[in-house]
Amino acid sequence: MSNFYEDNAKAFIDDTFNCDMSFQYNLFEKYLNNAEKIMDLGFGSGRDSLYFMSKGYDVYAIDPSESFCINAKKLGIKNVYNLYAQDIDFENMFDGIWACASLLHVSSKDLNFVFKKCSKALKKNGIIYASFKYGEFEGERNGRYFLDLNESTINNYLKETNLKIKEYIITEDVRLDNSTKWLNVILTNK
Repeated sequence: MSNFYEDNAKAFIDDTFNCDMSFQYNLFEKYLNNAEKIMDLGFGSGRDSLYFMSKGYDVYAIDPSESFCINAKKLGIKNVYNLYAQDIDFENMFDGIWACASLLHVSSKDLNFVFKKCSKALKKNGIIYASFKYGEFEGERNGRYFLDLNESTINNYLKETNLKIKEYIITEDVRLDNSTKWLNVILTNK
């Protein structure tokens, strides 16, 4: 793992904190029936954790960047964990997992393992929102590793999990001056 986010924490936070995520929030929340506890996996700027806290959810914010964790605590986010997605170890705890543009940094050899850990962390009928850059690229891009997925290739990483695709939508990037397309997927833990 590169030090990209440690080296560029302030610029990343400035670039992403005020993005309008209302479409993605609505996609996720329409499946959060009577939900109480959410994991924000790879929380970055803290934007989404703050949003879900403002809606009354008990949020567990997880990110491998120490700089992001320090920032999250300054923002008043509680339950901040400095962990990689591969290292989460929760069981039957969350109604939902929000993984916005975070699992795309997990290698293809580790993504199925991470989805198994996420499935284990979810309660029965829990849901995951995950987003990936749309495509089939895998490798380094601008100092970071990316695994781009589409509506077919994501299935390769759901094997031997309890996760099934409930819905997916392809969207434009919410950041200004960016033409990236995104795969937004809702997974359910059956």
